[in-house]
Amino acid sequence: MMALDGVLLDIDGTLVLSNDAHAQAWVEAFTEYGYMITFEQVRSLIGMGADQVIPRLVPELNSETGVGKQIASYRRELILNKFGKTLVSANGSRELVQKMQDNGLHLMIATSATEQEMDMLLKVAQVDDLLQEFTTSADAEQSKPKPDIVEAALNKSQLSPDRAIMLGDTPYDIESAGKAGVGVIAFRCGGFSDEQLSNAVAIYDDPADLLQHYDQSPLSS
Repeated sequence: MMALDGVLLDIDGTLVLSNDAHAQAWVEAFTEYGYMITFEQVRSLIGMGADQVIPRLVPELNSETGVGKQIASYRRELILNKFGKTLVSANGSRELVQKMQDNGLHLMIATSATEQEMDMLLKVAQVDDLLQEFTTSADAEQSKPKPDIVEAALNKSQLSPDRAIMLGDTPYDIESAGKAGVGVIAFRCGGFSDEQLSNAVAIYDDPADLLQHYDQSPLSS
């Protein structure tokens, strides 16, 4: 493997334990507009953006127009104003980011979140003072599992796919990065099984676990 120049970072479920909150926010947003969606139905889709989630759950809706757009917007409000207050950092997020920076890795956030959501999440992860470079939903035509976000992050950071790796927590991170030629180190703290994460180059419990095994991990290559 070539030496690494940089790392693309997912935030939701990776640096912040937010996946259950996102699922709950979707349930409440759909309910508000008269659609009965269960927590289980939506939980397995967390990691995709609204453009993917909404038509998968209610095929006649989309996130760009009408009721689908209203549902997506209401879910965003719930995350920012209700669930945001309950979120906590994944173990070791700040320490891992510092370690990667100390080792000279170029760090770039690659998230399907909006900029507002991202600002809030970075504060929760206690890394808002460390990470300044990012791509958000605004930089991508389509969200994960499409490769748009990852490609945008590579372009913005001028990283070559074979000299970058991504930290993620969902099968959609792995699929999205894979289409862009980037391997993924996956974390179990997003709530997906090892089987669902089996295409990752390595799997760790959370940032603290990766930090503990840093020198044996793909990050040290």
